[in-house]
Amino acid sequence: MLEHLFGSKTRYKLLKTFFHEPGEALFVRELVRAIDAQINAVRRELELLCNMGIIECVPGDVKQKGPKKKYYQVNAQSLLFTELQALLQKDKVLGKQEFVETLRHKLGGIELFILSGCFTSDTRAPTDMLLVGNVEEKVVEKIISDFEQQFDAPIRYTIMTGNEFKDRRHVMDKFLFAIFEAKHIKVENQVGV
Repeated sequence: MLEHLFGSKTRYKLLKTFFHEPGEALFVRELVRAIDAQINAVRRELELLCNMGIIECVPGDVKQKGPKKKYYQVNAQSLLFTELQALLQKDKVLGKQEFVETLRHKLGGIELFILSGCFTSDTRAPTDMLLVGNVEEKVVEKIISDFEQQFDAPIRYTIMTGNEFKDRRHVMDKFLFAIFEAKHIKVENQVGV
């Protein structure tokens, strides 16, 4: 959605990359690889963002021999810094909501759907997503793959049948216990947990 607002997918991807780690300085070729874009498009967008004061060029490693690399990072002093950061964070949340709704719509037979890990910012969780029920794994893989490409974030997911979940829950399985101990969101709960 935001790539339409920003007018350029490359600019949108650059801003996402820079605001993901605001203090990190990156050089052009690193950015090209990170966002999978043409080098000329990246250079053009970097120049535009620098002229706007959103991104700044910082000196590279002075000990390095040979030509010095130009490094770029977010200008935290920019008047737009906090607004852009908030906008990109909201876009990420909306993308996650869209992802969840896509999964719910395309998958039938979900008995339990839990989000944790990257969805709740809890690093203790052993998985980011638990799906229990009669679920087509190929459909889940496709939806997750699309989401991972869009948001540059890997998702750890677990699929179980209803019987497997009941058996593991009955024996107090460590994996399930860790999911329920971590911060989590129950999107669908037909098993009464």
